[in-house]
Amino acid sequence: MNLQDLQTMIDYHYWARDRLFDALSREPPSSTTGIWAAAFKSIRDTVTHIYAAEWAWHARWRGQSPTAFAAGRSISGSGRAAQRRGSIMNRKCGAFVDGLGEAGVERVIEFRLLAGQCRRITGLADAPARRHHASYHRGQVTTMLRQIGAQPGSRWT
Repeated sequence: MNLQDLQTMIDYHYWARDRLFDALSREPPSSTTGIWAAAFKSIRDTVTHIYAAEWAWHARWRGQSPTAFAAGRSISGSGRAAQRRGSIMNRKCGAFVDGLGEAGVERVIEFRLLAGQCRRITGLADAPARRHHASYHRGQVTTMLRQIGAQPGSRWT
């Protein structure tokens, strides 16, 4: 993977995520906390997971190995809160990737998972898997939004 491919993939991820957050912002906060039979028990919990994973990987890219999600990582309240948090993470990840240069895309990154296991990846090889993971959870949120009668913004216009 080269730098341009990585930037394009990250741009797409944030474009899709922002469309989802926009749909969430049109819903009352109470609609995001209902209990669902999904990977996470609510829309809010699923969105929080997407954000927390972004936060953890951004830390790992920078050489840190968080052992737990820091307090305040929950997306509470409205879709607007998710938009604000997501926008901040978008800028941080984008700036990090933009500063890598072509050689930086292939550097070795060593880190520990939250549970403590050591991992080593070459470059940002995790990026495609992370984006797929986020797409999976965005799909779950889209399904939950449709089930409450919301328009999740899934059109390509």
